[in-house]
Amino acid sequence: MVTASAPGKVYLFGEHAVVYGEPAVPCAIQRRARVTVREREEGLRVHLDDLTLDGFTIEYAGDATGRPDIDVSESLVEAGIGYINEAVDQARDAAGVEDGGFEVSVESSIPLGAGLGSSAAVVAATIRAATTELGVDLTASEVADRAYQVEHTVQDGDASRADTFCSAMGGAVRVEGDDCRRIEGIDNLPFVIGYDGGAGDTGALVAGVRQLRLEYDFAADTVAAIGDVVRAGERALAAGDLDELGDLMDFNHGLLSALGVSSRSLDSLVWAARDGDALGAKLTGAGGNGCIVALDETDAALTALDYTPGCEDAFRAALDTEGVRIE
Repeated sequence: MVTASAPGKVYLFGEHAVVYGEPAVPCAIQRRARVTVREREEGLRVHLDDLTLDGFTIEYAGDATGRPDIDVSESLVEAGIGYINEAVDQARDAAGVEDGGFEVSVESSIPLGAGLGSSAAVVAATIRAATTELGVDLTASEVADRAYQVEHTVQDGDASRADTFCSAMGGAVRVEGDDCRRIEGIDNLPFVIGYDGGAGDTGALVAGVRQLRLEYDFAADTVAAIGDVVRAGERALAAGDLDELGDLMDFNHGLLSALGVSSRSLDSLVWAARDGDALGAKLTGAGGNGCIVALDETDAALTALDYTPGCEDAFRAALDTEGVRIE
């Protein structure tokens, strides 16, 4: 039996645009998914806990046929099952094993579908735990590559390497297409997270942006503009200019709103953080519902979010400089 963990993430800049080859800067945060894997004779038995849902168990011998009775969209449940199926297949492939069963237990402090990289963390931790259980020692970069293959399959080819590379490697990273690298010299950023209690449908939101780009040239220009914001943000990050980073986060949120991926609840949290004197605030992840990230060295934005109607949780999230690991 082996347990591995991997961190969630926030996007400083670049979500959605990264799918189209623009750069993005995601940052790992100190909230983790922990996955325990034990070999069994056949089939998969999966326990999911602490995903902002009532815990549930699914047992199946390949493709899941049962559905847990929980208050989330069926697409999220199916995607969650798909991520674990594909992660197990990647582990088998790495070990040169065609079949064989596993019992997989997932515990996570990362809200499901909320823009904090829960799926990437679970996938990276599952691959690391399962390959170790099978006697194979993968490097973090190998885990990142296999985790990307999982998300690429489950998300019908619309995934980028950003989430999975960040979760596997930890720290602040830069992703542009297949070019993925750690940004060295970043020890911490003063992140504050606000959570509206909901979950976005990543597949539907990514598909919506894709359709906009096909229909309207200005939507494609908006995606390209997000890439320009990221490049300006990289310069500000290198200079340690938090004020400029905050301004660019605000700009990035406006562009994401123009692409239709924000919501009234996310906008409410963004404006609450800004009114609380955050240096900047934006949604993080696919959008729809879920989380916003603010930059604030004081407690003002955190306090403002705590008193904002519709904010289910608000918390600081330190940068996690360590990626996937065996516990």
